Amino acid sequence: MAKSIAISQRASWREYLELTKPRVVALLLLTALVGMALATTSWVAADILIPALVGIGLMASSAAAINHLVDRHIDAKMARTLRRPLPTGALSPRKVLIFAMIIGTLGYIVLDVFVNRLTAVLTLASLVGYAVIYTMYLKRATPQNIVIGGLAGAAPPLLGWTAVTGEIHAYPLLLVMIVFTWTPPHFWALAVHRAKDYAKAEIPMLPVTHGIAFTKTCILLYTVLLSVVCVLPYLVGMSGWLYLAGVTVLNLWFLAYALKLKYRPEKHTAFNMFKFSIWHLMVLFVLLLVDHYVV
Repeated sequence: MAKSIAISQRASWREYLELTKPRVVALLLLTALVGMALATTSWVAADILIPALVGIGLMASSAAAINHLVDRHIDAKMARTLRRPLPTGALSPRKVLIFAMIIGTLGYIVLDVFVNRLTAVLTLASLVGYAVIYTMYLKRATPQNIVIGGLAGAAPPLLGWTAVTGEIHAYPLLLVMIVFTWTPPHFWALAVHRAKDYAKAEIPMLPVTHGIAFTKTCILLYTVLLSVVCVLPYLVGMSGWLYLAGVTVLNLWFLAYALKLKYRPEKHTAFNMFKFSIWHLMVLFVLLLVDHYVV
């Protein structure tokens, strides 16, 4: 206990930064930025762009910190997460809670004051969905945790759109649908790779409850569904040929990983698919952005 307190006293900004899951938040902000850009024919005005990204980023970081707090005992049992600030004792639960509350509140105020209330409320709902409904309940209650809880993580494109327009529209909901459909194959690929860790931590991820073979089938089916959903922006006139060409390549590549994982897996196929899925989503949204302004 004394050692843990001593370590906690030496905590630096790096531990607090790690709490925010900066790579995840950066990807969420990219999708929010694209949502903003698609809502206007010109570039997004700085007086909306900056506070919207700051507010959404702060609230997403708050949700990530709460996730660290709630999952600290689980994280201590898993090889992938045991070096996080709370399991190592670098930060105390009290400090993490205060930090999450401060940045979450600040993020809401920024959105409410400098953007609009609709965006602030929707972002708060997303925070509650991820940090409370998913992390505190769904993650421990059902193997469909990722499917149901994925809606919270899929919200940023909608948040970006409402930041600019102040209203909900079908176009950003298509982007939400893409991220929502992308989430299960993304996380289940990691869950297959880390199945023993999740079993040890007693988390009912799909590979633990239904077996790896069944999970691989679900990954393949969701990847096929994702390939269909990703074409919708082109079909409704939201994007052009550049996006369609690029996303077709991305989807075929993703599908090739899913087929390999199902029928000819190697030692690191699941983890490689997980890593590629991140690039898939990132490049897809960059394609949407470039297509919007160039084509």
